[in-house]
Amino acid sequence: MAAAVAEPGTDPLRVGFVGAGRMAGAIAQGFIRAGKVEAQHILASAPTDRNLCHFQALGCRTTHSNQEVLQNCLLVFFATKPHVLPAVLAEVAPLVTAEHILVSVAAAVSLNTLEELLPPMARVLRVSPNLPCMVQEGAVVMARGRHAGSSEAKLLQALLEACGQCEEVPEALVDIHTGLSGSGVAYVCAFSEALAEGAIKMGMPGGLAHRLAAQTLLGTAKMLQQNGQHPAQLRTDVCTPGGTTIYGLHALERGGLRAAAMSAVEAATCRARELSGK
Repeated sequence: MAAAVAEPGTDPLRVGFVGAGRMAGAIAQGFIRAGKVEAQHILASAPTDRNLCHFQALGCRTTHSNQEVLQNCLLVFFATKPHVLPAVLAEVAPLVTAEHILVSVAAAVSLNTLEELLPPMARVLRVSPNLPCMVQEGAVVMARGRHAGSSEAKLLQALLEACGQCEEVPEALVDIHTGLSGSGVAYVCAFSEALAEGAIKMGMPGGLAHRLAAQTLLGTAKMLQQNGQHPAQLRTDVCTPGGTTIYGLHALERGGLRAAAMSAVEAATCRARELSGK
């Protein structure tokens, strides 16, 4: 299993999902749209049909048996609720082999906990995605367990890049990523809403204001990514002496925008650490 797409004459990569919620569906959709994995080679399990219909619509196979996923797939994503995961791992642990690569998407469950619940030498990785994975623009970080090597990490990273940007990090940074990128989606939405409401206050129709605010955020993000600029440089480029932007920025500084954003990331990170038991 050295490449995301199997070579001719080799067995195709078969990917399993234990848990079929929104994030699992988003990851599977990314794999399929990017041509990383064929839909017929994805198998998802869930207790009921409520979420499996999304996988079925993608052309994936589905089952109510978690064990069936382990029996048919060597790369398995565990995308259950964190409090359910220990029982699920106990159920499938007897089927885990040295060939399996096990990936947890469950928040607040450490690699150490995962490895304690699985057989010795199990190859485990932890992934922390965010909601924009649903549109293949996610910010994803991954961390390796003790027995997962560089080949497993490269395979997983190559696959997850179908869902957006994926970076390998030490596990200590996963909770900070939650505070920045996971919770950050809500911060950005709040800021977009506030931008639009400012325009509405000044007389712009609501629908137009929200569309323009969202496009402004999208365009700015693309410029930051493609040009590799520090945000301060792009901000300076937009400002002209005595112009409109510097007046607006002054108003933001009076309102404490930067301090509020930093405090939001700090508060969410601290809460993530609490939930992780750290």
